[in-house]
Amino acid sequence: MDRQVYLEESGVSEADWEQIPVSVKRLLEVLIERLTYQEQQIQEIQTENAWLKEKLNRDSSNSSLSPSSDKKKRIYPKREGSGKKRGGQPGHELHSRPLYAVEECESVEDYYPTACWKCGLPLHHEEGEPHRHQIVELPVIVPVVKEYRLHQCVCEECNALTRAPLPEEVSAKGYGPRVVATVGVLSAMYRQSQRMVQEGMSNLFGIKLSLGSINNLRHESSNAVAAPVMAAQEYVQRSEVVGADETGFSQGNSDGNNPNRLKAWLWIAVTPWVTFFQVTLSRSQESAKSLLGETFRGNLITDRHGAYTWVEIVRRQLCWAHLKRDFTQIAERSGASKLLGEDLLKEKTLLFELWHRFREGKMTRSQFIAEVDPLRLRVKVLLTEGAVYPIAPRENSPLAKTVRTCRRLLNLEPAMWLFVTVDGVEPTNNDSERGIRTAVIWRRLSFGSQTQAGSLFVSRMLTVVASLRAQKRNVLEYMTQSVQAARDGTSPPSLLPQTISDISKSVTVA
Repeated sequence: MDRQVYLEESGVSEADWEQIPVSVKRLLEVLIERLTYQEQQIQEIQTENAWLKEKLNRDSSNSSLSPSSDKKKRIYPKREGSGKKRGGQPGHELHSRPLYAVEECESVEDYYPTACWKCGLPLHHEEGEPHRHQIVELPVIVPVVKEYRLHQCVCEECNALTRAPLPEEVSAKGYGPRVVATVGVLSAMYRQSQRMVQEGMSNLFGIKLSLGSINNLRHESSNAVAAPVMAAQEYVQRSEVVGADETGFSQGNSDGNNPNRLKAWLWIAVTPWVTFFQVTLSRSQESAKSLLGETFRGNLITDRHGAYTWVEIVRRQLCWAHLKRDFTQIAERSGASKLLGEDLLKEKTLLFELWHRFREGKMTRSQFIAEVDPLRLRVKVLLTEGAVYPIAPRENSPLAKTVRTCRRLLNLEPAMWLFVTVDGVEPTNNDSERGIRTAVIWRRLSFGSQTQAGSLFVSRMLTVVASLRAQKRNVLEYMTQSVQAARDGTSPPSLLPQTISDISKSVTVA
């Protein structure tokens, strides 16, 4: 507040000001200067207080934080009891454990009743099919050990010793393909540490392994699937619809490949049948391009991370789960931000009501598009209203954050609606989020990797497990065949879908 503002607010004219004694003027000027400083301090404190409150209230509902990091756990309303007993209710569909085929049984024993349970008379005539009861048991697993004795003989002429070679069909490695595959599966699919794998191999199979041997077997299993994983990446890069995401990872420098101790990032690219993982030392566009391929021409579902901006905006779909968090964060602020955020959340709710009706077959694609068009216009108008508020270049107030968010969303507005018109595109990136959760759990259990080879093992095995699960194929059998093929020098089994119909659903026909 300068002197002129003081005069205007107090109603004192310039002529009256001149009549004030000099000493009083000096006192007033000092007070006005102090008041101006205090007003600036109050404004700064209010801005900082609003920022700290927003940061304190940040959780998985209004930011990209994971639900496990929430300080306040979500409290669900308590349901009233129905008064019924626990378990299946009368009339529900019966679910019983499946029986094995007779051919798979080790033995089949038939038993017949000898007397009637009611009157005690002897029984002679069989009626209907017998009731089948099976006992499933595991045998005591003992490792199959084959010993090859390579004798050596001395030459009578030169006294040289010659040892017999191994037969061509016998591997020089000390463990068979299924042992290698089991170590890989325990490490990757079940996320066990090297020591836990060591203990599991001993307790379950009676196989004693050193930690060094486990590490070597893991690398062998990783190398065995190198070619199929590369083919899986090429498949993903040719797919029509791909969901992508990334999360932090840790890679040490034991091998000298990370001398600057850079933070690693684990990337995922998801299609209905094949999922591909990779670990890089950056979160940049270069890493995204290596994941998807620089010539990627499919439709991409992601969050707003800038690494994906090289993909044409008309082929991008922003995740509405992330947009909901943005809108929630805006709504939790005060003033104009609160009203804007609440209106955006209402439009989001209406959008998903329409989406669910479309997914359930209650409206056609053309009807869905017609219903969404006015909604899209309203969302754009709301974002435009939020973007035009005047703010200072470096202003850090809650309103300034709202304005910048609206401006960024307006620049990406076409990418909010791709799912409305394109088949196979979802409005959220939930598939990628679910797919990467396995990697997050592994990261928390193992604290990442110590070498580049370790990161490669993680990415390759995650690719194998996720892809085979989607195709309902046996992971252990696949890994065993892959290791055997690598030792034989033959082509490993493919990670791609096994039928042409499956491929046509998610891959662009060249």
